[in-house]
Amino acid sequence: MTVYTTIGSPLGELLLVGRESATAKGGVALASVSLPGQKGAAVVQDGWVRAPEAFEEIAGQFRAYFDGTLTRFDLEYVDGGTDFQRRVWRALDAIPYGKTVTYGQIAERVGSSGAGVRAVGTAIGRNPLLVVRPCHRVIGADGALRGYAAGLARKERLLGLEGALVS
Repeated sequence: MTVYTTIGSPLGELLLVGRESATAKGGVALASVSLPGQKGAAVVQDGWVRAPEAFEEIAGQFRAYFDGTLTRFDLEYVDGGTDFQRRVWRALDAIPYGKTVTYGQIAERVGSSGAGVRAVGTAIGRNPLLVVRPCHRVIGADGALRGYAAGLARKERLLGLEGALVS
């Protein structure tokens, strides 16, 4: 069963979508995190069940992250995406809190350098787990902030929270 809730955050209201899971902390595996106005944001569907209580563990981790006391989420995720997207997303998961990497570095890590940088950017843009899977930590080769589905102002805010703003 697909469940959802919304929680407030410094970035705006987050829509959390998950699926019931016997193995996940709190009983929900996270499928999607999105913000209003985000490119490709999830939209509540018929048949989804609003269940704020099911997201207490997840919401607590978001609060701790935004308070600066959590540097890595410990959540179960719903599997999704293509094999290539999952490789890129695993590379995102490996970027440490407070650090940034370039799109080219991610492409190298997944064996897709050169022209593959565009494909990596596309895979990053399809990341359904905004904030949790840290696509905001990926920057341009020149150190500039580049694409972020939720907008560059939000990317800058997340990097500022983590002490990773580029100059």
